[in-house]
Amino acid sequence: MKKLAIVLILSLLFTSCELLNQVAKGIDNVGAMGNVPLTEADVISGLKDALRVSTDSAVSKVTKPNGFFNDQIIKILLPPEAEVITKNLNNPILKSVGISRMIDDVVIRLNKSAEEAAKKASPIFVNSIKSMNISDAFGILRGADTAATNYFRINTSAQLYSEFNPIVKQYLDQALIGGISTNQAWKTLTSSYNKVMQFSSSYKPISTNLDDYVTKKTINGVFIKLADTEKNIRHDPMARVTDILKRVFN
Repeated sequence: MKKLAIVLILSLLFTSCELLNQVAKGIDNVGAMGNVPLTEADVISGLKDALRVSTDSAVSKVTKPNGFFNDQIIKILLPPEAEVITKNLNNPILKSVGISRMIDDVVIRLNKSAEEAAKKASPIFVNSIKSMNISDAFGILRGADTAATNYFRINTSAQLYSEFNPIVKQYLDQALIGGISTNQAWKTLTSSYNKVMQFSSSYKPISTNLDDYVTKKTINGVFIKLADTEKNIRHDPMARVTDILKRVFN
């Protein structure tokens, strides 16, 4: 009777039939495992543990040396409107000003600035986890494979932008190789193109704000890695590195 009562109570908390079946099976195995049934506090603690693991893992991946540049999924390329440059690399005039070398230099620096800015992400995620309420926690637990990532997108994107943007700008303004900053290299690249191609019938000026562009790309890259880690924890038992993670997600 006690077992039935527990299942009925949990059924009020979990709307997912699949999750309810998993919980019921877990209760059947309590005696054999020597564990007590999960409480609401256990579930919330386990979920927050999972979120800490996910965010730490995602941030560590993108902030390692060349974490952005060497990852083809999140590598930051030139802004889309600069595609007109890359399509005209063989233009004799553009070649004469060393356009290819300029592009390579700018791309390397874009990704390095993202790598530096992303180091500010962890404290923001930690604060968001601490402020999570019961409704948020169970909503994530019952949600899709990237429910936690979506939660962070909604609740931390503005703060991430606020923290990342000054770092991106500072880094892109730093004088690096040859005493030229990334923003200067970008301005040289775009102004060279604008000057050379202004008389072309298909000419469209390039005026992307590089700081804003890189900041948004950095945030997106962090969330891509966070989603990957979240899905891994939900589906791969080996990714559940703590006891409470194993209990909640089994």
